[in-house]
Amino acid sequence: MKAKYLMDLFDTYPSRQEIVKDVVLLKGLVLPMEDRLLIDLTSVVQASPFRHMITPGGFTMSVAMANCGALGWVTDDKGYRYTGLDPLSHQPWPAMPDSFTLLAQHAASEAGFNHFSPDACLINQYQNGARMGLHQDKDERDLEQPIVSVSLGVSALFQLGGFKRFDTVIRIPLHHGDVVVWGGESRLRYHGVLPLKVGNHPAFGERRINLTFRKAG
Repeated sequence: MKAKYLMDLFDTYPSRQEIVKDVVLLKGLVLPMEDRLLIDLTSVVQASPFRHMITPGGFTMSVAMANCGALGWVTDDKGYRYTGLDPLSHQPWPAMPDSFTLLAQHAASEAGFNHFSPDACLINQYQNGARMGLHQDKDERDLEQPIVSVSLGVSALFQLGGFKRFDTVIRIPLHHGDVVVWGGESRLRYHGVLPLKVGNHPAFGERRINLTFRKAG
């Protein structure tokens, strides 16, 4: 698909809301290109299937994960890190589709972060009860680059905290097509997702898919 055609899909300006400084919610940004995104997502997870990773402490994550791009995020008994190879196949992660890259760059620009160049996309699959505890994204080498988080499928409650684990959190409802971008002074805020409630989406069923774009290397 031509890059210009993909960019034309963003002609409708999204509802933009700054939650706190350097944290921006873009309501429905993905909707004009959701069909293309789903096609490309299906291809990626066929090459690199979802799996439940094990934390260094020996716990199985409730969220199933896959990756695409030059680097992928993994966790095991050796710790949290990025790697160029999928540990299941021992092959490079699937290339990041053009639709993914353009969406991430466009969202970052709309949030005020220009020249974003993601080299990793962590793909999280949530099903009923799956959650993501409060954490910081700090395994990336370049903390000057923002995080772009795309919500697809069943709605969820996103938690945005402060710079300490037990700071007060803001709960933000996220629906299919929404994007949250954070960086700058807020790059290392704690964040997470409350346990997913039962729901259904025409294209994703009872799942929530989260695409998280980073500049990792």
